Amino acid sequence: MYSQEAQKIIEGCNPAQLEAIVHKHDESGPLLILAGAGSGKTAVLTRRMQWLIQCEKVDAQNILGLTFTAKAAAEMRERLTTATPLLCTFHSLALKLLREEHKGKTHWQRLGFSQAPMPVEQNLGQWINHLISCGLQGKKVDRADLFNPDFKIDAKVLQKIRRPFLESGKISFDDMIWLAINLLEEFPEVRAAVQKQWRYCLVDEYQDINPEQYRLVRLIVGDSPNLFVVGDDDQAIYGFRGADVRNILRFQDDFPQCKVVKLELNYRSTPAILDLANKIFTNKPVALRKSLRAGSNRSDALFKENSKVELWKCENSVIEFDKMVQAMEAWRAQYDLPWSAFAILVRFHRLGEWYEAALRQRKIPVGEEEEGVAIETVHASKGLQYPIVFYAGIAEGLTPSLPRTQKKAKIEAHHEEERRLFYVGVTRAECRLVLLFCKLRHWQGALQNFKPSRFLTVVEHKASRRTNMLLFSKLIRAIQIIAFMFAGVVQEFVLRIFGKADQAWIDRKLLNWSAFTTKVVGFDFATVGKENLELVDWSRPVFIVCNHQSFLDIPVLLQGLNRRFGFIAKKELNAIPLLGYWMRKIGCLIIDRKKRGIGKEIAQNLKNSKMVPHIAIFPEGTRSTDGNLAAFKSGAFRYAVDFEGTILPVVLKNTRAGWEDRSSFKNSVKGECMVLAPLDMKVKPMNHKDLQALVRETMKKSL
Repeated sequence: MYSQEAQKIIEGCNPAQLEAIVHKHDESGPLLILAGAGSGKTAVLTRRMQWLIQCEKVDAQNILGLTFTAKAAAEMRERLTTATPLLCTFHSLALKLLREEHKGKTHWQRLGFSQAPMPVEQNLGQWINHLISCGLQGKKVDRADLFNPDFKIDAKVLQKIRRPFLESGKISFDDMIWLAINLLEEFPEVRAAVQKQWRYCLVDEYQDINPEQYRLVRLIVGDSPNLFVVGDDDQAIYGFRGADVRNILRFQDDFPQCKVVKLELNYRSTPAILDLANKIFTNKPVALRKSLRAGSNRSDALFKENSKVELWKCENSVIEFDKMVQAMEAWRAQYDLPWSAFAILVRFHRLGEWYEAALRQRKIPVGEEEEGVAIETVHASKGLQYPIVFYAGIAEGLTPSLPRTQKKAKIEAHHEEERRLFYVGVTRAECRLVLLFCKLRHWQGALQNFKPSRFLTVVEHKASRRTNMLLFSKLIRAIQIIAFMFAGVVQEFVLRIFGKADQAWIDRKLLNWSAFTTKVVGFDFATVGKENLELVDWSRPVFIVCNHQSFLDIPVLLQGLNRRFGFIAKKELNAIPLLGYWMRKIGCLIIDRKKRGIGKEIAQNLKNSKMVPHIAIFPEGTRSTDGNLAAFKSGAFRYAVDFEGTILPVVLKNTRAGWEDRSSFKNSVKGECMVLAPLDMKVKPMNHKDLQALVRETMKKSL
């Protein structure tokens, strides 16, 4: 049993976190914690420090905590409720070591400096001129190696190169780490004093340390088993600045007596997002492999829905962006979200600038503004999280980026780091994740054609299974609908023999079919504006103009208006046996789109029709894939004017989600049929151009 004091420290911990916090170095050696994304590693680090201080009675001055950013160190200090150990970055530690004294002499003096070292920005041009002045013209000497103890160069030449830096104290940030290493390696008494002072060493983000930082840690720890490191090899994304993921991969070789604890409970993301994250790495050693599981008990609707990861493939970035904005607006309304709940992640900063400009053009607030959409590079997003993430540019050349080498080994290493970067982006999402690929995008000054990223195979493999199931579900429903139509043909044939298959029966059958179709598909919609139907004189020509999104539009329109009407259809549809049969029965106008003078032919057919024309026309001419209203063709408006008929505008909402964009038939899809005010050309005539513009603007406002 733990003491009351200990209980407070470990309260709410899961078993793996508890195991790490109470770890005994003297029994089990150094500890490596493989902390999956969102697994609470910062809490484990701070609670471990509290445990050492309060339960194992370790003096806080004997504990060293190393982080990569001053922000991370500050966050740990805020969480600690005990005396605070030294929490700092590697560079801060190095500078502190250089400025300390030992037996009356500062460490920087021991290293030959005339003045206390001070890190300043280094000028490459000045460095090259300095090398020339030292007689090293044309020789490649890396500035970062100036104080590297392994730097192979003539001792006298090296002394000459170092002299102005030793005299002025003006060093680089890289120099600080090397100087600290030199101090501990060259002066055993200093090393012994440092190891005695910091008997316990804790390192955050261990996967991101570079060879120099690794060397410094080993010098501080010495032979002590009191090393406690936290990292995630799956999030090692700073190879470009020298970080070496091999440091964490070889930890067990470096410390054979060590223990490894895996933190696999994720308190950030939904199971669906974690399922994708777990599929990103397939060839890892079992000892380092992690399987993230959802550990959050959030009760909000957005999280509980556990929405599937979506992959949007768009023809170009404009279509993609329009779809993104529509989704943001819909989810904001549905879940009562602020703009700050959304993030757009990109691989390159300049790609983020495009999205920022596009959002501003739409008057949508962005990151630096209060409550704005966050636009982050994936590198900058590490450590952050957002309810809804749009991960853009999942294409070859962007994610992954192009390698800057021709060497096979380096190309492979580059792509592995890019894969880890993809993992970081995926695991920033809490509730919804949308991966974005567009074929055409302006990039680096030209319109470029992109191919889908190799990383999408983990999404598409799973998506292909879901797609097969979805296609099967659609097929079953399509068969049911066709069977209903076929049964109607048989019934009509039998009733015609007995003279009972009149137009009223056909009209009822048509409405029954439309209701059956929406029910089978699971499209639940409401009709708004029914009172406008009472304003229409149905004894005269009526032209129903409607936006077009889906194959569902016809049955929804029929059921919403609750009356029979025909529509203009291409002759290819008339050739389909069951469909063509019913199209002719309800008075559809069959046209050949390849013929010239179609408009005149339609007008003549309307004039010669035995029934009063009640025709539905989709003035866009084709189905919209993004929900926006396309330009109108003028035909319907010309006919209304010529025949002194009535234009009845109707707006359908979300029908595409009911069929074409349907991802599952588990739940019904909500929609709406909005009947707008009719325009009677006999009562209030106007020319067809003004009528067309008025109707389109009215419908656009209603969408």
